[in-house]
Amino acid sequence: MNNDRTKFTNRNTDSNDGTPSIISFLGGRATMFVLLSILLIGLIIFVFSKVSFVFYPIKVFFSTVVLPIILATISYYLLRPFLRFLERMKISRVWGIFIIFIGLIGLITLLVFLVFPFLKNQFANLIEEFPTYFNQMLINIDTFLHTSIFSTYYKELDININSLLDNGLGNIGELFKDAVGGIASGITSFISALTGLVLAIVTVPFILFYLLKDGEKLPQMIKKMLPPRLRDDAEEILKDADHQISAYIQGQILVAISIGIMVSIGFHIIGMKYAWLLGALAMFTSVVPYLGPLIAITPAVIIAIVTSPFMLVKLAVVWTIVQLVDGKFISPQIMGKSLRIHPITIIFVLLTSGSLFGVAGVVLGIPGYALLKVLFTHLFKLLKMRYNNYEPDHAMHYEDVLDREK
Repeated sequence: MNNDRTKFTNRNTDSNDGTPSIISFLGGRATMFVLLSILLIGLIIFVFSKVSFVFYPIKVFFSTVVLPIILATISYYLLRPFLRFLERMKISRVWGIFIIFIGLIGLITLLVFLVFPFLKNQFANLIEEFPTYFNQMLINIDTFLHTSIFSTYYKELDININSLLDNGLGNIGELFKDAVGGIASGITSFISALTGLVLAIVTVPFILFYLLKDGEKLPQMIKKMLPPRLRDDAEEILKDADHQISAYIQGQILVAISIGIMVSIGFHIIGMKYAWLLGALAMFTSVVPYLGPLIAITPAVIIAIVTSPFMLVKLAVVWTIVQLVDGKFISPQIMGKSLRIHPITIIFVLLTSGSLFGVAGVVLGIPGYALLKVLFTHLFKLLKMRYNNYEPDHAMHYEDVLDREK
């Protein structure tokens, strides 16, 4: 009897390798190491939060250089295919960069003197007339509801549209005008605080020049800085990250331009006012998945409702055709499935990044998530390989890394 009690006590105090039972119950020494590591990380974060002023110069440095670097990186991925094409034409890289810069200067000059003034005038006219459009839209909706099959229920609500307009609802147009001005002012302040407009204009061309000149060598430079054992995995990560960024930026810009052209032509054909301005709005907002089209179609719907019910039908036809052409032909051919991100994930990423970083987060949230996905996917592959190496039972191995191990 005493022997049995002694054996029971030993089983509850020590495991086969001498580990106390409470640690074995929690998962072993490895689990205790992970828990202590998490505790240590939390302690480090707590200490850093108390001495955050030490890192203020670093914060200022990154806030100063981030915008020129982002703009130069986007420009690099847009212009790299042209540079490679010129190199295939037996033109040296430096001369190719010089030709590209001359072309950019010509394009920017054309936009500044021909396109921007026209769009600026249309935008100013739309802002000026928007209160009238909005008030008329409310009146049209009120008239329609009074004569529709819902008139009985609508009359029970006892809504006096004229009273609402007199009490300030009709001033939403002015509020919209003020909001647009506030957004523009906020964006200007944001850019000014980040780098200053002059600094960005001066800095971006220099960064872009060196990216075009030495950008292809950057992965090899990073690879040589790493320990030899990590270089193969690092090269694979860098290659996938480069592919993700390139595919997203080039594809998104081409899709946006295509949508802007189709919307402008379609609205011009049906006689929509401000067709080219609305097309430009659709082009710029289409870089934001799902939310962009909703933003672009809203002012067009208001203008169509005020113009005539038939204009609203024509607008719906044009917008449907644009979305079908984009969804069935343009986006699959240009974007493909390069990002492989679920639509629900895209929505959550946009909401989170927008809340954290504002407009910049909405625009850069998806490519940022794609880069993080590449990194963590490769880290998980390495973790699975390590698990397979230390798991003696081959039936318990991860199957999708067996080929790589062999």
